[in-house]
Amino acid sequence: MPFKSQAQRRKFAALLVQGKISPETFEEWNRETGSAKLPEYVATKKAKKAKTKSRSASKTGSKRKNTRASSRRKATSHTKKKRTRTG
Repeated sequence: MPFKSQAQRRKFAALLVQGKISPETFEEWNRETGSAKLPEYVATKKAKKAKTKSRSASKTGSKRKNTRASSRRKATSHTKKKRTRTG
């Protein structure tokens, strides 16, 4: 399989020096590429992001109001623990 870019050729040369690929493999790829003018990099295809639905302002506004109101409530007598007399 021929090289697709100069960056790929450099990567394979580094792998050859590290001993991770054989010299025969590198020569085969080099021979198949020939003297073709290669681009520096080849763009990869990226997956598109899925769109998310945004909430309407009226829903988030009403939700915030309820949250704030509940956090402002003060403790009342019925929420306090009553002591019982033993004796």
